[in-house]
Amino acid sequence: MLEIKHIYKTFNPGTVNEKRALSNLGLSLDSGDFVTVIGGNGAGKSTMLNLIAGVYACDNVAGSSIVLDGTDVTKEPEYRRARFMGRVFQDPMRGTAAGMEIQENLAMAYRRGKRRGLRWGITRQEKEIFHEKLKVLGLGLENRMSSKVGLLSGGQRQALTLLMATLRKPKLLLLDEHTAALDPKTAKNILSLTHEIVTRDSLTALMVTHNMRDAIRYGNRLIMMNEGSIIFDVSGEEKKKLAVEDLLKKFEEASGAELANDRMLLA
Repeated sequence: MLEIKHIYKTFNPGTVNEKRALSNLGLSLDSGDFVTVIGGNGAGKSTMLNLIAGVYACDNVAGSSIVLDGTDVTKEPEYRRARFMGRVFQDPMRGTAAGMEIQENLAMAYRRGKRRGLRWGITRQEKEIFHEKLKVLGLGLENRMSSKVGLLSGGQRQALTLLMATLRKPKLLLLDEHTAALDPKTAKNILSLTHEIVTRDSLTALMVTHNMRDAIRYGNRLIMMNEGSIIFDVSGEEKKKLAVEDLLKKFEEASGAELANDRMLLA
């Protein structure tokens, strides 16, 4: 479903602020893979997701490519890739339009990739679909479809964003620390909902997280990044047997240094 080859990304090239964020990155995902991504600050996790989404262009290096479901999207702009991808950001405010109703936000997501006409409003059939989809969240939002999204809590908005990102089954779902800004209880609920949706719809997903336990608990595969490269890749039964201590040890073995990231250690 996703094939990344020889990807480099350098910010501010040729200046005193030059920073190599990704170095010869290679990654292959099969259809239905749920991959968790961990690493310290500056490891390149979010940069990788931004490159896949088309927010940034990769360095012009021979052999570099990003192929999604057989289509080379390396030079495709972000808005074209958005037809095939769903994304949930760390900030709950980024995935929704606060001044619009819940049903209006869902309608935008539902019509993604379709031709836009001048027909009026939201159809009765669409409202019925949205009502049933919202009911699955268990937050009572199905009874508040005409409420402004700006009135919702951070957790409710993030749940709505997750629903919008998966309303039209995306070829690839990108989750960029989508529970980091939430309180522990809400974060747990959103992660459980994420697992349920990804599993139910057999989605291919990349989930960046700082929480090692969550990285082990969720998904069928785990990759660890450091200084713009993947230094550890584990899946299947081997992943299920991992403990946080194992990941810390693997990091030290692969990078030759201790993992001094407070957020990950505390997590």
